[in-house]
Amino acid sequence: MEEADRILIHSLRQAGTAVPPDVQSLRAFTTELVVEAVVCCLRVINPDVGSGLSPLLPLAMSARFRLAMSLAQACMDLGYPLELGYQNFLYPSEPDLRDLLLFLAERLPTDSSEDADQPAGDSAILLRAIGNQVREQLAVPWVPPLLRTPKLQQLQGSAPQKPLQTSRLVLPELSSRGESREFQGSPLLLPPPAQVPQLAERAASLLECHTVQLCQHAHHDCPGDEDWVHRAARLPGQEDARAQRQRLHKHLAEQLHQTWAHLGPPAPACDLGEQLQAWGAGTRTGARATKGSRFTHSEKFTFQPEPKAQTAQASDVPASQRPQQDMLAAQEQELESLREQLEGVNHNIEEVEADMKTLGLSLVQVETECQQSELSTAEREQTLRLKSRAVELLPDGLANLTKLQVVVESSAQRIIHLAGQWEKHRVPLLAEYRHLRRLQDCRELESSRRLAEIQELHQSVRLAAEEARRKEEVYKQLVSELETLPKDVSRLAYTQRILEIVGNIRKQKEEITKILSDTKDLQKEINSLSGKLDRTFAVTDELVFKDAKKDDAVRKAYKYLAALHENCSQLIQTIEDTGTIMREVRDLEEQIETEMGKKTLSNLEKIQEDYRALRQENAGLLGRVREA
Repeated sequence: MEEADRILIHSLRQAGTAVPPDVQSLRAFTTELVVEAVVCCLRVINPDVGSGLSPLLPLAMSARFRLAMSLAQACMDLGYPLELGYQNFLYPSEPDLRDLLLFLAERLPTDSSEDADQPAGDSAILLRAIGNQVREQLAVPWVPPLLRTPKLQQLQGSAPQKPLQTSRLVLPELSSRGESREFQGSPLLLPPPAQVPQLAERAASLLECHTVQLCQHAHHDCPGDEDWVHRAARLPGQEDARAQRQRLHKHLAEQLHQTWAHLGPPAPACDLGEQLQAWGAGTRTGARATKGSRFTHSEKFTFQPEPKAQTAQASDVPASQRPQQDMLAAQEQELESLREQLEGVNHNIEEVEADMKTLGLSLVQVETECQQSELSTAEREQTLRLKSRAVELLPDGLANLTKLQVVVESSAQRIIHLAGQWEKHRVPLLAEYRHLRRLQDCRELESSRRLAEIQELHQSVRLAAEEARRKEEVYKQLVSELETLPKDVSRLAYTQRILEIVGNIRKQKEEITKILSDTKDLQKEINSLSGKLDRTFAVTDELVFKDAKKDDAVRKAYKYLAALHENCSQLIQTIEDTGTIMREVRDLEEQIETEMGKKTLSNLEKIQEDYRALRQENAGLLGRVREA
């Protein structure tokens, strides 16, 4: 039993139960350890059920009872066959606890191929933590270093220690005389990529030059901003290059921060199909919103300032720009009129669609009535044809009637002749049909029998495949357990231990067989002696009884013989009662040992302590209720 307890404790440790090393049997399990073991097994067997249970035993007695009842219900839902209650967890006994833990250990899932390949112990926890960190970093989109928040800096790292180096690019200034093309094509000015000697600096230099041009184009109306842009675009001899680049970098960083704050954080990751649907919906919405003339598109993309800004500009616009404002007002009026016309056209289209639907329903109804009238017309034409034929035959009615009777009789004779010929053909055909039907029934029976055999064969193949799969899983589990076992322990010790256990079992079987044979021999001897004794007493009683009638001494001997026989019978009965009492004593001792294993006294003391604690909790709750 101790070996079985050690194997069971090893299974519980693999399930995640923190069993102390000094615990080697289930007799040493405490209530806290029992609850932790059962919860860990439930979490491995059914994570949905086990995740809602706490492996720690609460301090309050009511919470303990609720947790124990939840554990009992979860085990009963798994199919535990015996009766189970809260007392099996709060006041466990060794036999009941062994049955429960064996039931849970048998239902622990076997290691799959993925779990078998993973190492066990602290390394597995480290690998899982690394995997979770990598997945978390992959779920966050990449953000430029200057725009990273503190949380993103923790995930993606801070800005690079070595910033990008850029080189100033010399670009030709366009003029009306066409000198730029000649200067561009001459060997005096190299192409922009060739002006940067380092390959790693080309992208940064091109981006910086492009950003300067965009800033010049965007801030042409702001003198203050244009000033620093032109200063940044001048030659290095006009101003310190380092100060220019610092101001430029500061301005670009502010622009990026403002753009990022306007756009907001990145949208959560979703499915590619959902993104495509959202993009398509936005495109259709935008297309409907921007649908119109070319003037509408040019007006939308050219004049973008807000109404407040437009009113402020209108108040400060000089007289030279008023014709442009008048043109804008005229365009707005034209746009409003076009919108009103578009709404009217849409309303007319809706009305026409409604009329088309109504006319379509009317058309379907008319077509149905037309088909019905065509059918009735065809029937009437057939009736009219018959009546016209009858009217044509009326002038010579008797002759026509005689001809009709002759035709009917000839038709009847022809039908009888055809029936006779059909009967001649029908008999052999019917016999052949019956023969073929019997053959078909035999084939169907044979095919059904073969189909049943094929189904049984498929079932046996499926069972064999499942058995092979199960044995393969067991083999993988055993291989993984073998890999996790320490390599310094030789198999010789385990083999010798197994052989010793087998030898002890064989000796016990031999001793049991010997005791049984001795018991049988002793019983046979007792039976033979009892029969011999009965026969000897009967013969002696008969001989002595014959002589007792004639001699007084023999009569007294006969009385002594009867008393001796009675006393011997009493003595044998006493010995048998003694053996029965000794067997009952041994049974009672075994029951006492079993009850002692259930820890009845300690459980009774725990029940009394829990009862006192529960009464204190109830008293405290009553006091709170009265105060409330």
